[in-house]
Amino acid sequence: MKVLFVGPSLPEAGRFVSDDMIVRPPAMQGDVRLAVDQGARAIGLIDGAFEYVAPVWHKEILYGLSKGVAVFGAASMGALRAAECHAFGMIGIGKIFAAYASETRVDDADVALLHGPEELGYVAITIPMVNVDATVTRCCTHGLICGQEARHLKTSARSLFFKARSWNAIVANCSGITSGRGREVLRILRHNYLDQKRADAIALIDALRQVDTYSPSTHFEFNRTSLWRDA
Repeated sequence: MKVLFVGPSLPEAGRFVSDDMIVRPPAMQGDVRLAVDQGARAIGLIDGAFEYVAPVWHKEILYGLSKGVAVFGAASMGALRAAECHAFGMIGIGKIFAAYASETRVDDADVALLHGPEELGYVAITIPMVNVDATVTRCCTHGLICGQEARHLKTSARSLFFKARSWNAIVANCSGITSGRGREVLRILRHNYLDQKRADAIALIDALRQVDTYSPSTHFEFNRTSLWRDA
C-alpha cells in the first residue's frame, strides 16, 4: 500500500496516481504514524495542515523509516520535512526541497498559501513565495522583465503576509515599478506563471509510482520516548 498526502499543491492529484496509491488530505500530526500502522510500505508527503492543528511530527516520520517504510517529501510541508529528515533516510524530491536542504531557502512560510476547502478543490487564493520566485526568475531569464524589476518584485512579495500575497498586491506594493509599467508587468507575471509546487508534487508521485521494494538505509535507533508513548 502506498499513501499520498496531498491537497492544494496538486488538487487534481487523482489524475496522476496509480491504482496502488491511496490519496488522503493534507497530513496532520498522527496521520503518518497511522498510515505506517495500517501497513503502508511507501508514503508521499506533499501537503500538511498547520496553523490551527498540530503539523506532521518529525518523530512519526522517523518511526516510519525505522519500520522500513519509504517516505518521500516534496513541494510544501513534504519539502520542509524532507529537508529536516533526509539525513535519516527520508527522500526529498524537487527544486523546493533542494533549496531548503541546501539552506538557500530557510523560511517555512515560503510554501504557505491561503486556499479554499477540499470541497471546493483547494482553490488557491494567494500565491506562495516559492512560486513567486520561480515565476519572476523565469520572466527575468526570458527578458520579459529586467533584473531590477525582478528584485523589486521579490522584495515586495516577501514583505507581504502569505495570506495577502497576490499578484495584484505584489505589484501594487512595488514602489520601484511605475503604475503604467505595473499593468504590463502584472500581465507578464500572470501569463508566465510557474507553479513550482505543482511540478514538484507531480515529480514525487512519479517517484512514488516507481517504488516496488525499498528499504531505507536507517542508521539510527528509534527511541520510544514517553511523549511518543503518550501520543
